[in-house]
Amino acid sequence: MKGKIFLLYIRTGGGHLAPARAIANYTDKNYPDDLEPVLIDGLSGAPESVRIIVEDGYRILQNHAKWYYEMLYGVNKIIGIAKLNSLMVSRAIKPLLEERILNEKPAKIVIFHFFLIEPIFGILKKYNLDIPVISVVTDPFTAHPVWFLNKVQEYIVFSSRVKEYALRKGISKDKVHQFPFVLDEKYSTALKQSEITQLKIKYDFDPLKKMILIIGGGDGIPKGKEILRKLIFEIKDAEIAIVCGKNRELFDFANRLRNNNFFLNLKVFTYVDFIYELLNMSDLVVTKCGASTFMEVLLSRKIPIVNSYIWEQEKGNVEFLTDNNLGIYEKRIGKLPELVQQLLADNQLYDSYISNIDKANLINGTPLVCEFIVNRWKKESILPDSHVYQSKE
Repeated sequence: MKGKIFLLYIRTGGGHLAPARAIANYTDKNYPDDLEPVLIDGLSGAPESVRIIVEDGYRILQNHAKWYYEMLYGVNKIIGIAKLNSLMVSRAIKPLLEERILNEKPAKIVIFHFFLIEPIFGILKKYNLDIPVISVVTDPFTAHPVWFLNKVQEYIVFSSRVKEYALRKGISKDKVHQFPFVLDEKYSTALKQSEITQLKIKYDFDPLKKMILIIGGGDGIPKGKEILRKLIFEIKDAEIAIVCGKNRELFDFANRLRNNNFFLNLKVFTYVDFIYELLNMSDLVVTKCGASTFMEVLLSRKIPIVNSYIWEQEKGNVEFLTDNNLGIYEKRIGKLPELVQQLLADNQLYDSYISNIDKANLINGTPLVCEFIVNRWKKESILPDSHVYQSKE
């Protein structure tokens, strides 16, 4: 009988689901006869009002009132408020999680969102269940303190910066395990130039032209209209692709812009399942600095140009890029065309960023993390901390 591994996430952006899905896919592929990964949306059984507040509220604030989201992020660093909000969300989502745990009896539970820590440990305590739990801190460089309110569980982190922060928050050293960032396994290898050429032909791009990709995650890129308008009117010698995600307003605007002005060098996409291919076809990626997105760009050996990020949640991501000269942060939309043209025209400058990306020796942590989760509570096969990957920060 297969042992089940519950992988719990919440759809606040793509940074929680993406690593959970990567672990599920790897487990399915490598342990088909032994383990059954079960992806569970922690809000799937919650009242509609709670889902709207947590999920839609996140999306709306990210796109229209980022300052307010950043204020809420800061306020929730006050421990009393963080505990109260965690408790309120816990009460709303606990019934479904309780039912699934009791009925399906998972062998292990992996948490990918801090709001799920409180209800899971509450359920285990209530029924005196001995199920191993580990939380994957999905923010690689700047983690919210609410992640570390629970001092008894184990954690997977993606940088020494977050590991040291966890230790300062009172988590014992033997409970914090550092690995490279988790992405879909295909990001372990960038495509060859011949493969990229074939992809460009397949998706109707000109193989001889440079390509700029505008992407910002499942909800599109903040200020996408302004960014696209500025680039499409000033960049004439390259193709531009924009992924709007679930942002229908941005999708409709981009299509009107293309059709009304006959911009044949513009390709417009909604929510797509070939981001890996688009990243490999691109030369420059204009994006926000969400964890999964910017790491996917880097592992594809492309230069990220970051126009926005969420303070303080994504601040560490931007610092990692700029401190190591792996990408560029430019918040002034008016400066983007000049910056893009400079990178496309100056091969030496462009190659210097690619060289820095190569020197960073970034790798996909999915195999290491998955093997660790699978083997962690088998005494005869615990992976030693020597398997930890030390990224340059």
